[in-house]
Amino acid sequence: MPLLAERSITRAGARLHLSQSAMSGALARLRAYFGDDLLVQVRREMVPTPLAERLRPRVRAILLEIQATMETRLDFDPSTAKHHFRIATSDYVQMVMGEFVLERAEKDAPGVTFEFLRHSDPPRELLNGGQVDLLIVPPPFSAKDHPSEELFQDDMVCVIWEGNRLVGESLSMERYLELSHVAVRFSFSDRSAAFQKTPMAALDNRRHLEIITPDFNTAMHMVLNSDRVATCPRRLAMYHARFLPIRVLPLPCGMPPLVELMQWHRYQRENPALNWLRKFLMDVLAPSRLLNKTAEESTGIHVIGAGSGTGVLAETGSVSDVH
Repeated sequence: MPLLAERSITRAGARLHLSQSAMSGALARLRAYFGDDLLVQVRREMVPTPLAERLRPRVRAILLEIQATMETRLDFDPSTAKHHFRIATSDYVQMVMGEFVLERAEKDAPGVTFEFLRHSDPPRELLNGGQVDLLIVPPPFSAKDHPSEELFQDDMVCVIWEGNRLVGESLSMERYLELSHVAVRFSFSDRSAAFQKTPMAALDNRRHLEIITPDFNTAMHMVLNSDRVATCPRRLAMYHARFLPIRVLPLPCGMPPLVELMQWHRYQRENPALNWLRKFLMDVLAPSRLLNKTAEESTGIHVIGAGSGTGVLAETGSVSDVH
């Protein structure tokens, strides 16, 4: 309920388009019904009581189910529909989607708009609270009580500046460990905890971590004009190689594929707009379509203009070679 979410009679009233006095009356009736204060004043903030905290997830689920019922439609025509989608995902997925998805959506669904939100801590809370229509995350950060579907897979590659003097046409494991690294550490706790279980984390005591950043986009800029190396998702590295003077090389050690799931609230299973969006994303981000659009993945060495410099994508094997 807005009172528990906002912890303010004034803000809750504004959210429901009710006056402050009407909201105060509603709170008084709820207190009488439950025999509990529900919200108590602590300094300048309204704090939920233990009973209110227990009620919060149950009330939220009821409201979300009502909302899903009210929004039920028989069909969804993307060519004429006016619809706004809220998607929570990482900067990496936003960049991948931004290039391929938005271009296609502008043609197929001109009335559809997108809002990308940053992950919360943990990300699944955005889905549980009905704050987003779709959550796109790796499996460890998904919500177990909501349906999900694999959207795409990616693998990790090495990114270096094109003028790196220490790396030739390939990168050996010995050289990889000798280089200074730009590492990515995510800000929210459950993702950081999950990272500690990955093969890359096991190498941290053998790598010289010169720079640590919170996202992959920044990491790739941090290798410029240096002999540093960053380990990043292939699709994102390929995107940046078109604009930055970087080389993209296979990772010299095996790592499991990076999997991204899309997940939606269980009450939205029958939502035709959301069903269209999921199918649309699956189609646009299908590996075969991306291979056709980005020839880099099927060539040996591809040179790409990057302003005054040249971005070089050095590719010697298939995706499975580095898993």
